[in-house]
This record gives sequence, structure tokens and C-alpha cells, in this order.
Amino acid sequence: MLTKTDNATTITLWNGREIPRLGMGCWAIGGPFFAGDVPLGWGEVDDDESIEAIHRAVDLGIRFFDTASNYGAGHSEEVVGRAIGNRDDIVIATKFGFATDEKTKQATGAFADPAFIRQSAETSLRRLKRERLDLLQFHLNDFPLEASDEVFDVLEALKAEGKIDAFGWSTDFPDRAARHAGCKGFVSIQHTMNVFEPVPAMVDVVEKNGLLSINRGPLAMGLLSGKFTPEKTVGAKDVRATSLDWMVYFKDGRIAPEFAARLEAVRDLLTTGGRTPTQGALAWLWARSPRTLPIPGFRTVAQVEENAGALEKGPLPRDVMARIDAALAGR
Repeated sequence: MLTKTDNATTITLWNGREIPRLGMGCWAIGGPFFAGDVPLGWGEVDDDESIEAIHRAVDLGIRFFDTASNYGAGHSEEVVGRAIGNRDDIVIATKFGFATDEKTKQATGAFADPAFIRQSAETSLRRLKRERLDLLQFHLNDFPLEASDEVFDVLEALKAEGKIDAFGWSTDFPDRAARHAGCKGFVSIQHTMNVFEPVPAMVDVVEKNGLLSINRGPLAMGLLSGKFTPEKTVGAKDVRATSLDWMVYFKDGRIAPEFAARLEAVRDLLTTGGRTPTQGALAWLWARSPRTLPIPGFRTVAQVEENAGALEKGPLPRDVMARIDAALAGR
């Protein structure tokens, strides 16, 4: 599955391929989509800019991109497909479970029956212009544990048929992460993890089972970039403008005050060694476990360059990690 390497900024995947220990998350480049009037995307996008940013990431050595069938009601997969296509030197991970209407950009429900899984996989193959999906992830975070067995039976079948190379679960529940860890082909857990949420129980499951820890929200939805002030608001079509239960870092489009205070407590420590706050947040993840692969989002070339620049500086030193822990414990 995953092998620790001597280089702290590279990682060996389930297929034996060694890649830089940084991926790019493609939710934001999908553009707007909605559940009724509630925005689920990150605002308007320019596809040409998105493709230029993807190409820049590839030029800088990035070889892992993460998307999902519902991001932008499928538009994210289409953009990634246009930019990368069937290149065999680049790993593309996608997800299934949430249905959307491509024309109306509306979410239409959550499904996990065998027919839906197979249809979703075929649609992702078409949009991504791939002959096989490198990594297909179950997107329903809190799906009932026992009922998930049938889901992963289908994924095992898709692997046997050559439709997918490997599979995983996007979940924040350690018991769900552990449930299928012994399945041949189950190689990864995608879960929230960042300076504010170290999730030790999930890391324990990942490390005990030799899984890949794909870290979504590594920058706390942009908060850890340090570029937001309490007065700054996001656009109306940005998911961070919502009051969804899981939207904890932002409230009604502004930084949640409690998280703004936590950021200020560690900002200087994150910039150790000339790092930007963004680079420090990624370096924190690399120092926390040898199995982490953060996937910060992006929309511009500048964001890609800043993210990739963290690789040059590597993980945070142990003493800085300890000081960050102490600073946050005091909040």
C-alpha cells in the first residue's frame, strides 16, 4: 500500500510509484453548484486559468490530483480531463456518492447502490479521459458501517474488471476507515486534517493499516493561508458563505472568531524557516505522520506555486511542532 521513504517530501503509493508528497485538490476549480439556493462550490472560475494552474503544478513536479464526480456538477472532472487526459505519469483520484445535474448545477441526492456506483465510475472515466481510474473513493462520510460492505464489494469487482486500480473512503470516522482496511485494493482514507484538527485516532488507524492519509482541508478552507482578515468576506456563491453544520472555520462568509484567535497563536511558528503560513501548514502535516499527503485547493498559478514551494522546505522541525501544540493547548 504505502511505503515510507527516506525523503520526507516524497511518498511511495500502492502501485510502487514514488511521487512528491503533495497533491492538488480540485473542488474549487469545478465552479458553482448548489443544493437549492445553498452554494456548494467556491465561486466562479476561469477554466483557462484552472488549466494553466494544473499545467504549472505538473511542471513543478506535482503528480497527484484529487477531484470528485459532484464538484461543479462534474465540471471539475472535465477540466482535469482536459488538462491531463490519460497521462500515465499522473495519478488522478476521484469520488462517487453524490449525484448532481450537469445542466442545472443542482445536487440531486446521495446514492451507493451497485448500479449507481458503476454508472458513476463510467461517467468519471469519460470526463477524465482515462482508460482506468487510479483511485476511486467512496464520498459518503457517515454512511452506515454494515451497509458499506456491499459498496466495497462493488469496488473490488471494478478493480478485478480493470476499471479502477485502487479504492478508498473519504470519511472522518476511524471505525469506517478501519472497516475495509484488509480488503485487497483498499489503499487510502481521505479525511480532514490540519493544524487545528490533528485527528490522532484517524492517524492511528492509517498507520496501523499502512494506508495513505489524503488530507482534505489542510489549510482549513483557506484560513491557514493567513490571507483572511476578520473583515474580509467571501463571495455569495462560495460554500464558505453558508451556515452548513460542518462549516466551522468560517461563519456567514467570515473567519470564525475562535479560529482567527487560534491562527494568531501559531502564525509566527508556521512561518519558521522563511515559510509562508500556507507552507507552514503543509509542513506541519508532513511532520505529523510519514503517511500524510495533503491536497490543498487552488485556482491560480500563484496558489500552486506557493503550495509546491513548501516541498523545498520540508516538514517542520520537532521543536516547532511541540511549540505549536503548546500554543494551541493554551487556547
